[in-house]
Amino acid sequence: MTDTPVLGDLDAPFRFEYDPAVLRYGPDAARTLGAELDAQGYDRALVVCGATVGETPAVMAPVRDGLGDRLAGVFAETTPAKRLGTAYDGLERFHEADADCLVAVGGGSSLDVAKIISVLAATDRDPAAVGQAFVDSGTIAVPEAELPPIIAVPTTLAGADLSTVAGVTAAPDTCPVDESASGGIGDPKLMPEAVCYDPKLIATTPRSVLAASAMNGFDKGIETIYAATATPITDATASRGLSLLTDGLLAFGTGDDDPWVYQSITQGIMLVQYGISRADGTTLSLIHALGHGLTRTYEVQQGAAHAVIAPHALSYLFEQADGRRSLLADALGVGDASDPGAAVVDRVSEVATTLGLPTRLRDVDGPGQEEFPEVADVVLEDAFMTNIPSGLEPTREDIVDVLESAW
Repeated sequence: MTDTPVLGDLDAPFRFEYDPAVLRYGPDAARTLGAELDAQGYDRALVVCGATVGETPAVMAPVRDGLGDRLAGVFAETTPAKRLGTAYDGLERFHEADADCLVAVGGGSSLDVAKIISVLAATDRDPAAVGQAFVDSGTIAVPEAELPPIIAVPTTLAGADLSTVAGVTAAPDTCPVDESASGGIGDPKLMPEAVCYDPKLIATTPRSVLAASAMNGFDKGIETIYAATATPITDATASRGLSLLTDGLLAFGTGDDDPWVYQSITQGIMLVQYGISRADGTTLSLIHALGHGLTRTYEVQQGAAHAVIAPHALSYLFEQADGRRSLLADALGVGDASDPGAAVVDRVSEVATTLGLPTRLRDVDGPGQEEFPEVADVVLEDAFMTNIPSGLEPTREDIVDVLESAW
């Protein structure tokens, strides 16, 4: 007789409230955008993207073909800064085009700017009042009025698609504010109406960009397993997503360009996001809080920060708590290891290394060792720290030790 494996607290009650986007997946899925708008009841779409995406025929041709006569215009001015001023420029274009929906094409920056445009389109406050409130509070109030809907067409693997939040910054030289500010907005209304996952579109993105974005999305799946807010539903989607991502990213990192690679990583990134951003919270936790601490005041790309810090964060986690290491090991394909915690850490390190991402904090444009205590304070105050698993009670010294180990 064998022991029954324990994958979690099977008697633990949970409530799962989730209203996701419609998910449309498939090679050439972008060419079906018109059918999706038809199904949703929208007639005129403003495409929101960055300049590079807007000038890339391999991306824009299928999007244009898919939208057909429903394409009202293209606003190709988003940047990683996610500026409030950019959103106001997009709002002006939205009105000029007489659009009734937004199609965000690209990475998380374009989707976030589209969300901000949507919020601004539904508010009656003037820009100066919105800007001042943002400086004062770090957020923008989401009005009760109906927001223009968003259809997302991701081209990276950061995993910002099935999300009810968006980041935003403001500066006096780009919008009516007296001082620079950064923050975010969050509301169930910000969930896209639909997400179009097209592995052929993902394959058009430069390999270096995909690799950098991949660790951010990959870590969403890892955190979803060990977060205090995990559920059996997110266990299932994250586990399958991590399995697909692990195989696909390891193949991608070795230069494999076979269609199955992009199909695997596209489906994987779709699955690890499912259910992690809900009305009552999220499953993002320790790794993302550390990532925020490293990127909010330093010029570190988010994916690079995750590649550097994730193995060390997991080592710390497994020293202090179970962290559901056995379930993670199974999802990452190392379930037969005698030490599942060490095997998980090694597997995550292998993925980062195979993708050619940095593995030491000293090799990225981030904080010096003398700044670690201040970074630790930012990490401990991050909202995602409320989702750390039971048994983990990090102190300032603990976080500094994690940063030191990553140095």
